[in-house]
Amino acid sequence: MTPSRIPASIDATLALLQSQGYVADRALATVLFLALRMKRPLLLEGEAGTGKTEIAKVLAAGLGRRLIRLQCYEGLDLASAVYEWNYAGQMMAIRLAEAGGAVGDRDRLEADLFSEKYLVKRPLLQALEPQEGGAPILLIDELDRTDEAFEAFLLEVLADAQVTIPELGTIKAAEPPIVILTSNRTREIHDALKRRCLYHWVGYPDAARELAILKARAPDAPAKLAKQVVGFVQAIRKEELFKAPGVAETLDWATALVELDAVALDPAIVSDTLGALLKYQDDIQAMQGSKVRELLDQVKAEARA
Repeated sequence: MTPSRIPASIDATLALLQSQGYVADRALATVLFLALRMKRPLLLEGEAGTGKTEIAKVLAAGLGRRLIRLQCYEGLDLASAVYEWNYAGQMMAIRLAEAGGAVGDRDRLEADLFSEKYLVKRPLLQALEPQEGGAPILLIDELDRTDEAFEAFLLEVLADAQVTIPELGTIKAAEPPIVILTSNRTREIHDALKRRCLYHWVGYPDAARELAILKARAPDAPAKLAKQVVGFVQAIRKEELFKAPGVAETLDWATALVELDAVALDPAIVSDTLGALLKYQDDIQAMQGSKVRELLDQVKAEARA
């Protein structure tokens, strides 16, 4: 993978994303350009399935950089996110030292046991290491799933591109990673962390952009079907649902319809495939029957207009 230069303009940033099949609006390209030029972390918030994670992936591919992903979850700790010691290896070294009669030099043995040789590096620590091709893309995905204690730890990483390991000291990146954080906003991220980042809300796209995304990511979908799929998804998002479909679900649904050789939407095929678009049974039930027909009639009327 040949590394590329950081884009020199907003238009170049848009072109970089488009070269990887990501259809972005100018507001997103602007904040991404600024994050790259100012070397600031970028916090992306929005509903699940709106393409936040994909931004880090296409940025890594477009720039030819390594993507290091930390998938967050409840209970995430330093051992999983930053580092831990190879305890099995350390115990083996102690046993070998005992067998060889070298346990008398405790200071030397301790220094050896807590050296990089026995350090297991997790994503955050890996991202601070020099990488071939330039600084990596560090994706901290779904930060809202962690707790405030982990957020507090991240402040040092985001502000100074460093982590402190008690046994080794402070490890600082020679070149800070390009950091993308995402949140589905299941809880609020603390202000102290937000202040260290540039911020952008990734919302649902309008019909024109969603159609462009569909054409880029599901090019096999017939033009008429693609337009109807986007119109139906745009209409269904206005309904009172437990979880409105994101762009990811639009792409899944269009792909499923192509697999069924559909060339246009009708009430039967929509009802049969709603499980590719909606992920909660209550939402699927609410859209069945006359509601599907009503929304389809609305989509077709708007298309004729």
